[in-house]
Amino acid sequence: MHRMLRIIPFAALVTPLVALSQAPEPAASSRKASDQDIAAMRCLVCHDASRLATPGYDAAGWEDVISRMMNIGANVAPEQIRPLASYLARTFPPKPQPAAKLVAGTAQVSFREWAVATPGAFPHDPLGTADGALWYTGQNASVLGRIDPLSGVIKEYRTTVPNSGPHGLVADAAGNIWFTANSAGYIGKLDPRTGTFTQYRMPDPAARDPHTPMFDQKGVLWFTVQGANMIGRLIPRTGEVKLVTVPTPHASPYGLVISSRGIPFFAEFGTNRIGEIDPRSMEIKEHVLPVAAARPRRIGIDAGDIIWYSDYARGFLGRLDPRTGKAMEWPSPGGKAAQPYGITVLDGIVWYSESGVQPNTLVRFDPRSEKFQTWAIPSGGGVVRNMMPTHDGRLVLAESGVGKLALVDIR
Repeated sequence: MHRMLRIIPFAALVTPLVALSQAPEPAASSRKASDQDIAAMRCLVCHDASRLATPGYDAAGWEDVISRMMNIGANVAPEQIRPLASYLARTFPPKPQPAAKLVAGTAQVSFREWAVATPGAFPHDPLGTADGALWYTGQNASVLGRIDPLSGVIKEYRTTVPNSGPHGLVADAAGNIWFTANSAGYIGKLDPRTGTFTQYRMPDPAARDPHTPMFDQKGVLWFTVQGANMIGRLIPRTGEVKLVTVPTPHASPYGLVISSRGIPFFAEFGTNRIGEIDPRSMEIKEHVLPVAAARPRRIGIDAGDIIWYSDYARGFLGRLDPRTGKAMEWPSPGGKAAQPYGITVLDGIVWYSESGVQPNTLVRFDPRSEKFQTWAIPSGGGVVRNMMPTHDGRLVLAESGVGKLALVDIR
């Protein structure tokens, strides 16, 4: 009986939302829109109801989500934020996370963690540079941070454009730090020697949310633009930026890697596809994954140019061979609710984090034996949105929700 009472309200709330999202928006003079109307007209334009229900947040969490969606074009009036967040919190409240499943194995790891300098900065992406330093983007505080792992000294650089929302970051051969200004529609460059910032604006105002950047072997910067459904190319020598639209609508291009032949590959988080782009013509080819419900979020690439992806929606690790189009997948140890997220490949081993279990886990997968091994992240993780290998064979993780950066030694 109690289980029925929990299921029925959810179905009763989702069904009207879907129906409203398919109906024309009422004229401004007809009546005042209810909170349910606003959710249908503003949220379900880009997301189906299951995407709203999957994470669940309290009112403060939904306000943060709404603010980030407004940064990438959601049409929500300021006075609608609080009542909409309250409605969503009642309809899609936080869900208890399943306990992490720890799988033993032969590898050994150890974690070192540092709290970022500005509380609440929300470290989104990490980076290990050739000098041994660790960097992070402080998305909510509009800062880039540098940690010296030997001394523990942290220095933060505040962007000259306020509220830039720095998201992804990468270093060039000269030691400059490049980042995507996810809330301000530009690509930024920081010269750590002088503290000088340079901005490269998007040529199309629709490209307001640059997401993940990556340099190719020729020093060209490629990046995804999630909400605008675009892939971008920036030539640092000239400052030229070119954008192309992904063929599939609402594909939400997300994670990005570069192959050994200089071909950018990207995850389409809004659909079951992995895209690749011809670096000369900028034509896009899409590889359709065999399961329609798959939602690849981040991707890694191995020495053989095999793409590994975290299927966030279904709790799977996936493998795609772009040459043949063949895809394989393995259920993540944490199960369907594991929400695999940040992922990378180091020395032929696939590493990723499960963000939907408590605490978050670091997962090791050996493609040769097809065996998993997992570790609990000491601080809990707070959702590891991205991870990167360092130059000396370690891993650096951004632990967004707990405001920390982690360095993982592997033995």
